[in-house]
Amino acid sequence: MATTSELDAAYVWHPYSSVHPPLAPYPVVSAEGVRLYLESGEGLIDGMSSWWCAIHGYNHPALNDALHAQVDRMAHVMFGGLTHRPAAKLAEMLVELTPEGLNKVFFADSGSVSVEVALKMAIQYWQARGEPGKTKMLALRGGYHGDTFHAMSVCDPVTGMHHLFSGVLPKQYFLDRPRAKLGEPADPDDLDAAEALLEAHADKIAALIVEPVVQGAGGMYFYSAQYLEQLCALCRRYNVLVIFDEIATGFGRTGRLFGADWAGVVPDIMCVGKALTGGYMTLAATLTTDEVAETLSQGEPGVFMHGPTFMGNPLACSVAIASLSLLTGSPWKEQVLAIESFFKEHLTACETWEEVADVRVLGAIGVIELKEAVDLAAITPLFVERGVWVRPFGKLVYLMPPYIIDREDLGLLVEGTLGALWTWLEQVRQSAVTASPVDGIPDGDSDEPDA
Repeated sequence: MATTSELDAAYVWHPYSSVHPPLAPYPVVSAEGVRLYLESGEGLIDGMSSWWCAIHGYNHPALNDALHAQVDRMAHVMFGGLTHRPAAKLAEMLVELTPEGLNKVFFADSGSVSVEVALKMAIQYWQARGEPGKTKMLALRGGYHGDTFHAMSVCDPVTGMHHLFSGVLPKQYFLDRPRAKLGEPADPDDLDAAEALLEAHADKIAALIVEPVVQGAGGMYFYSAQYLEQLCALCRRYNVLVIFDEIATGFGRTGRLFGADWAGVVPDIMCVGKALTGGYMTLAATLTTDEVAETLSQGEPGVFMHGPTFMGNPLACSVAIASLSLLTGSPWKEQVLAIESFFKEHLTACETWEEVADVRVLGAIGVIELKEAVDLAAITPLFVERGVWVRPFGKLVYLMPPYIIDREDLGLLVEGTLGALWTWLEQVRQSAVTASPVDGIPDGDSDEPDA
């Protein structure tokens, strides 16, 4: 019988990977709490929350029970012309949790699809308003909004992972990433540039789409809440809708329930996903105001033209209800702020390393930005050897663990991350010395630094 690895190598194409040659993945057989257990027997502390969604950890009894109870009733039913209690109840919970005024909920299959829904919603809204020329989007450079086609078009057009498709994607408008960081006042020059662009092109722009205060996979950059607040005010003045992509920032990751809460802004449209189901099922939602929903519905053809097959899936909605109940019934804020405090105290130990450009922390997010890109194939085994699962991208080594992680495991996660990173950097240094020997360069101490 073929092993999992053999079957995988023969048939599976993994995300952001090549088949020539493939980067061999690690087979996982179970997960519990904050640990992933490999086929080979090791347990790895998950520093990624499975791409930021498993906020309650793995194999949680409350989430398991929600799925077991729902599957005995019905696993799925089409959402066109039918409804069910899990979807209706989840919609109510989302309206209660999100900023006031977002009263209509459109369910989607994934975060990227919820962004597609938001963009279509904005375009169809302006058609209903008799302004069909407003079809373009305004976004920030350095942003990331998903891998589907229109979502790619509002990701960073130059440095983003989708620049390969720039020749065929819809052309959008972009503002430079704000220079002011979170906690700093907005830079007037950034706002002047935004106003100049809006003044020139607002008649063609349907909506601004941003990740509020934290840009995720586009660079893990934390920017000024005051800038966001004032940028949104400019959009209101120039008759441009505001879309918040809260897929990564939503449900407490930044230390506040939503990124919008940092700026005190209620967008016209908001996308949520990832942590919505606690990492159990794929589900996302696009919320909007009564005004947007009603205006769109009064235009031609009188309905919103989108309908995923698995929209409002009962299993996904049931586990999402359980996940949101867990979140709101837990000391999530204290947990997230404890992670933040630990990262600020210990993750910053690498700030003085020559190869490190920056270390930044916000909520349950810790980021080490290097001056050069990481060799993923070389560094991944070093993380695994130290009992942690960390998945860097580009120049960024970052941690976003489950909220339930305790101080001991957090210490092991940080120690393992810094140790693996130090070992890889030492290998790079030694390779550089071997390739280009220079008199006077010390051998250096390869002992791992204290975390």
